[in-house]
Amino acid sequence: MNPYVSEVLEGLKKKYYWEKEFLQAVTEVLESLNLVIEREPRYKKHRILERITEPERVVMFRVPWQDDRGEIHVNTGYRVQFNSALGPYKGGLRFHPSVTLSGLKFLGFEQIFKNSLTGLPMGGGKGGSDFNVTGKSDNEVMRFCQSFITELHRHVGPNTDVPAGDIGVGGREIGYLFGQYKKLVNRFEGWITGKGLYWGGSLIRPEATGFGAIYFAEEILKVKKESLKDKTIALSGFGNVAWGAALKATELGAKIITISGPDGFVYDKDGISGDKIKYLLTMRASGRDMVKDYADKYKAEFHSGKRPWSVKCDIAIPCAIQNELDGEDAKVLIKKGCNLVVEASNMGCTPEAVTEFAKNQVSFAPGKAANAGGVATSGLEMSQNSMRLKWEKNEVDARLKQIMVNIHANCLTASQEYDQEGNYVIGANIAGFKKVADAMIEQGLV
Repeated sequence: MNPYVSEVLEGLKKKYYWEKEFLQAVTEVLESLNLVIEREPRYKKHRILERITEPERVVMFRVPWQDDRGEIHVNTGYRVQFNSALGPYKGGLRFHPSVTLSGLKFLGFEQIFKNSLTGLPMGGGKGGSDFNVTGKSDNEVMRFCQSFITELHRHVGPNTDVPAGDIGVGGREIGYLFGQYKKLVNRFEGWITGKGLYWGGSLIRPEATGFGAIYFAEEILKVKKESLKDKTIALSGFGNVAWGAALKATELGAKIITISGPDGFVYDKDGISGDKIKYLLTMRASGRDMVKDYADKYKAEFHSGKRPWSVKCDIAIPCAIQNELDGEDAKVLIKKGCNLVVEASNMGCTPEAVTEFAKNQVSFAPGKAANAGGVATSGLEMSQNSMRLKWEKNEVDARLKQIMVNIHANCLTASQEYDQEGNYVIGANIAGFKKVADAMIEQGLV
């Protein structure tokens, strides 16, 4: 390892030894940059690695709110504004009990490079709270969102920081956040994405992450002179990402055979298509968070407490949460003939899994490239808001597809330039990093 890279990594491990998710993300990126640092000493001269691994700003605050019984609760709110070299901070808000500063730093750090790869003028950020929306009434969620944005509003805006939805933050939450922000600043502006279609939102935004992952998979298969037609795909999750991936994959001729949830996974040998895909929306709206409902309705196999990586498939697409596919899962997938893994979730595969894929020549698409479709379409929503225009569904989809085609091409070109052809991890990290690093140098010591 390059001495400079090693020095920075060791320093971060000592300084933030308890932030495991953040250190995992930083290690993966910095190890990929050895070749760049060796060839281009200006990055060391300007101490880019130290600067790019520290957030420009972290906002942390209390969020008091009142439940329907009149009792007061206090949660913690965060916004990690990681890097604005390419544009306003951009990244989702996550409301979930598992939210920590380490997790948000990992997500914000990944977002820098993901947003860079889209080619759109967006910096990287992430935020959220340890608030749990499950089991809360609409009024309780509204009061929480109003309290959350009352504090955060002074740190965000269309030219400063543009959040979006994420786990626990859907259309309802976006609406409450937007309404309170509008009241506080007395302006109607596109400071958040994922808005309702009638008040500034973009078509296909809910499907976009899944659509983008499938478009990226399609480009990898083209390099292999293959197509998605008749390929079997194992998905995890059953939310927006899995739903979008299932829609686009079946449209392009593939067969979806699994979904999963906290209770286990479903294997549907007949394929998940048509009304079965629509039923995923019903399941999500029910708030039950159980995929067994699908198995009961469609007489499919249900495997309690297990993940879907034990089935025979051509392609595996993790769509749920970080580190959901580990080294042992990877070995099983490889043994059963899987030859392409596409991360639609953020850092969905553990380092051990990625190593197994590399050892066995299984093509692997990292999340910062493959799941960039969501933030890309958020960027397109920002553009529509700025121009006071609304594009039709086909136009948004076409723009999204072109962005994903370009991301794939840039990753592939970067991997070839550094003699690592076909290594999309290295390609994505290098292509995303160089744009941000060069912008930082050109803008001076900020």
